[in-house]
Amino acid sequence: MPMPSAVDLAAHPLTSWQGPLGLPDFTCIGDGDFSGVFDAALTAHEAEIETIAGNAETPTIENTLAALELGGEALDHVSSIFWCRAGAHTNEAIQALERDISPKMSRHFSAISMNERLFARIDDLYQRRDALKLDSEALRVLEKTWKNFVRSGAKLDAEGKKRLAAINEELSSLGTTFGQNLLADERDWALFLDAADLAGLPEFLKSAMAEAAEMRGQKGRYAVTLSRSIYEPFSTFSERRDLREIAFRAFTMRGQNGGATDNTAVVRDMLRLRAEKAKLLGYASYAALKLDDTMAKTPEAVHKLLDPVWEKALEKAASDQIELRRLAAEAGSNEEFAAWDWRFYQEKLRAEKFAFDEAELKPYLQLDRIIDACFEVATKLFGISFEEKQGIATWHQDTRVFVVKNTDGSERGLFLADYFARPSKRSGAWMSALKSGYKLGDGSKPVIYNIMNFAKPPEGEAALLSVDEAKTLFHEFGHALHGMLTEVTWPSVAGTSVSRDFVELPSQLYEHWLTVPAVLEKHALHVTTGKPMPKALVDKMLAARTFGAGFATVEFTASALVDMAYHARPEAPEQPLRFEAETLEKLNMPRTIAMRHRTPHFGHIFAGDGYSAGYYSYMWSEVLDADAFAAFEETGDPFNPALAERLRKNIYAAGGSKDPEELYTAFRGKMPSPEAMMAKRGLM
Repeated sequence: MPMPSAVDLAAHPLTSWQGPLGLPDFTCIGDGDFSGVFDAALTAHEAEIETIAGNAETPTIENTLAALELGGEALDHVSSIFWCRAGAHTNEAIQALERDISPKMSRHFSAISMNERLFARIDDLYQRRDALKLDSEALRVLEKTWKNFVRSGAKLDAEGKKRLAAINEELSSLGTTFGQNLLADERDWALFLDAADLAGLPEFLKSAMAEAAEMRGQKGRYAVTLSRSIYEPFSTFSERRDLREIAFRAFTMRGQNGGATDNTAVVRDMLRLRAEKAKLLGYASYAALKLDDTMAKTPEAVHKLLDPVWEKALEKAASDQIELRRLAAEAGSNEEFAAWDWRFYQEKLRAEKFAFDEAELKPYLQLDRIIDACFEVATKLFGISFEEKQGIATWHQDTRVFVVKNTDGSERGLFLADYFARPSKRSGAWMSALKSGYKLGDGSKPVIYNIMNFAKPPEGEAALLSVDEAKTLFHEFGHALHGMLTEVTWPSVAGTSVSRDFVELPSQLYEHWLTVPAVLEKHALHVTTGKPMPKALVDKMLAARTFGAGFATVEFTASALVDMAYHARPEAPEQPLRFEAETLEKLNMPRTIAMRHRTPHFGHIFAGDGYSAGYYSYMWSEVLDADAFAAFEETGDPFNPALAERLRKNIYAAGGSKDPEELYTAFRGKMPSPEAMMAKRGLM
């Protein structure tokens, strides 16, 4: 237990947010503040839990469930700022704190979930739930809370609870180590080039590489980094096969380079502990434990979706590879076709088939214009608007702050966005919250943020995006809308607090509006001329939407299948990397395509527990999003008001207040089949 602290939680800027717009005052927060505030907040939350658990009165929804939901506000506040910093703008001090705080937090929440007196009160309410005559949301919160306690070890004996707490603590520490190792490998590797090495590279990429080199102290040179925003276009356009190979090997070997940052042993230990945890809780495998509270429910149901998609993707990729080899031969290449050739020749095949390449599109996809497009679509669909506020201090000077307003002009919440890659930020793109929105107690307005890793342009130049990056921006903003539009009462079902295989629906669905012709016509404006993307180029881009589906689906589905293979076993493999290779061999994985996320850098499933046994969920949600957008297409209006209102009410605003199948059916009238998704991907 943390020692009592002299920290005044009611006044400290980490916990009492007195900055502009109700944000924390980031100008008063130093790295050295976190440790003491965490200890004080943990102690305060422990006292709150003791008050609830030790209450001599008969358990009620108000004195037990609501008190539990509203407890720990100071801890929530300091945690949300700290984990934002740990992901978006870290340093050695923050990383050292992360290694200290992760196991502390695990111990704290294990103690809560295994508190016998607290669970007895929850169990009392649960056993009387029918007589309590609760509304549907409160009943769902009570049922989910009870199940979460049970899945967290509330019914284990004393020895079992002690062992589970130890497992959770060790898993928390290992997840932190995995993420920090991966960040170190991504931060510390760069391939510095000179002008003579840039054959084939478009100007936008040269600018981004020059900026990346200057950030690393090599002004006047060009850097290939392991950020996707540089690595992928370099692999696509560089005519230097030798350099493409160097970059490919560095990218795919992240987390597997030996030494202090190697993740091999970390993965082995995490898989072993997860298997032990599942067995301790009475589940056949860790996947069975994780899927118990999802739409899929079982590993068998996941495979029922993934396996047919995998077979179709293999066929498509094999067909495409024949064409790519033809282009390589025509270009005079005598080397065996390899994984570092795929993106390069796929882009040439795109140019051959559709008479354009990605470099033609990029000048029309300015970051600021795509942000405007995101906002305007939200206004048209849901009636909310966004007003940028300048000069607001946040965790980094690149972060932008927007006030989100309702149709009547009242404030709904805040949206913060941090768009550019930097060495202090982990790779990828994500959404999270400094505050969730809910109505319980005094209520709370949401403060939601998006993190991206786009290449930062030189001063005075516009940031340009690829089509995939523009989709990523729409995707993460779809998650943000899920958080901002929430209309629920209870914090634990607010916003994105839904089952893992439902949470990607609002984000993946939102991507569809990027390519609505009216949106492109207004916002896809050339960076130099200001003219809209020509209709002929738009038509080519739309016609090519499913181009490369074999490659994209193989690299994604391979990762999902390996994730499931790791976690659906009763026992963990002793040598995970050998198991990865054997699994891919059984799947007939093409040697010319790499998994999108190889095991040593598969942060989704190892840098924490978020998507473990759950990477499939992107595709599960894709089945829903393909069907959901088809509903708009069937009306002939991508902004159909009646349908948009049903979408807002049942998907974006409802959070986890009802079963996801019930919510989707309320929007669409039925559940979909996977065929629409496979057709959307070009696999049918």
